[in-house]
Amino acid sequence: MPILRLLLAPFCIVVFAAAPSTAGWAKDTGLVFVSNEKTNNLIVIDPKTYKVVKDLKTSRRPRDMHFSADHTKLYVACGDDDVIDIIDVAKLEVVGKLSTGSSPETFGIDESRRRIYVSNEEGSSLSVIDMDQNIIVQEVPTGAEPEGVFVSEDGHFVYVTSEVGDLVHLIDADAGNVVQDVVVGTRPRRFAATPDGKELWVSAELSGEVYIIDREKFTVEGKIEFLPPGMRKTDVTPVDLRITRDGKTAYVTLGHAAHVAVVDVPSRKIQGYILVGKRSWGLGMSRDEKTLYVANGFGDDVTVIDLKTRKATVSIPVGRIPWGVVIDD
Repeated sequence: MPILRLLLAPFCIVVFAAAPSTAGWAKDTGLVFVSNEKTNNLIVIDPKTYKVVKDLKTSRRPRDMHFSADHTKLYVACGDDDVIDIIDVAKLEVVGKLSTGSSPETFGIDESRRRIYVSNEEGSSLSVIDMDQNIIVQEVPTGAEPEGVFVSEDGHFVYVTSEVGDLVHLIDADAGNVVQDVVVGTRPRRFAATPDGKELWVSAELSGEVYIIDREKFTVEGKIEFLPPGMRKTDVTPVDLRITRDGKTAYVTLGHAAHVAVVDVPSRKIQGYILVGKRSWGLGMSRDEKTLYVANGFGDDVTVIDLKTRKATVSIPVGRIPWGVVIDD
């Protein structure tokens, strides 16, 4: 029986009964998917009741997840089996696999070209996968331990972080090679682009910063440092980022500092911090931008944040070492 744990002080404890059948879920269900690295599964949560409606087994070490454009499929990078699992969203079942390079971590999809660009953490490369033929059509060498992947809106460029190299690579998707690098902070992780397309925000985990890249010049034009009250600088390890559609607010998970930072995007000033769980990692934001879901890697749970009040309201147990969150809306 799935159990829901609500956070204590100021929250209470509630236990829900077993979840209903998951057969034939419709499109835009609002279902929340959480990938768990150590239990090799996705936990699927109903956002209306916070019940766990499905424990979906995957290949080993699921991490990054992306929906197809029509949300009929969910693609999941599984690092220990060197595959991307394909999940039928209506059936909540694995229906196929795409082969990758060594230890896929994050990826981006270009639906128009039917390409998936996936960073191979142990292979120091970016694999370009033909989605229809299920073959790797190109391998692009990168710096050591590539992670973050962002595909430009027109599909002509791909940005990739190198954790060990402290670099962001700019890759020409047509030519299949790195055309420029920019140095950022220590251990860059993931990306978020501003809605106007002018800036790319990059989390630098071990330097406790977010770097801001001018996309036209491909140069660093600013950075933001974080330090929640009572935390040591070494505890602040930012990873995931989300920027609202109006381009006004950014949310950044701070890892071991167990907080999410709220940032005013135009001024780059920190507006506040929200207390969450242990090693806050992946982020998912609902389409109406009212709710934020935070995967807490060392808490084995997901914190739900009400963005109107900017307070955590619920903690939902999931699998071991939750990595990321995506929402079917």
